[in-house]
Amino acid sequence: MKVAASSLRKGNVVDVDGKLYVVLTVENIHPGKGTPVTQLNMRRISDGVKVSERYRTTEQVERAFVEEREHTFLYQDGEGYHFMNPENFDQLVAPEDVIGDAKVYLQDGMAVQLSTHEGVPIAISLPSRVTVEITETEPAMKGQTASSSYKPAMTDAGLRVMIPPYITVGTRIVVLTEDGTYVERAKD
Repeated sequence: MKVAASSLRKGNVVDVDGKLYVVLTVENIHPGKGTPVTQLNMRRISDGVKVSERYRTTEQVERAFVEEREHTFLYQDGEGYHFMNPENFDQLVAPEDVIGDAKVYLQDGMAVQLSTHEGVPIAISLPSRVTVEITETEPAMKGQTASSSYKPAMTDAGLRVMIPPYITVGTRIVVLTEDGTYVERAKD
């Protein structure tokens, strides 16, 4: 579907010369003299290369149709990461480069938003918070106050996180998937 370059927004997927790009930033530039232009900073989905393109604001750009649907994470093996559509039970396999840093947050049965283009996974969106269990950390030292310092810890998913000193091995905590920071002790 062709759209005007000026109507593109962050997160849109465009098809440029047969390759898919996700739009990172859009800037409409209106010089005092001359033609207004739209500056697009994009990342190629296939290999992650970042490119910058300039279009006249009225120029047409091919926008790719991307389907976003909830899927359930099943398991990971040598083929990739396996997801199932809960509506029709179809399974998709996403390669490691599509999952990227999100792999440490994936848990069996987790519901995620999977973006696909022509049936091929191209991006994943995780829930904002994930509950993980602490597998190793230093013991708390006497005299440490809870608010002043944090100590490093490792989770069952292989994520390194800084936690308050009173949390011990075996404790379940809630972590933000955006940046991997500690939020609170899990209430379960």
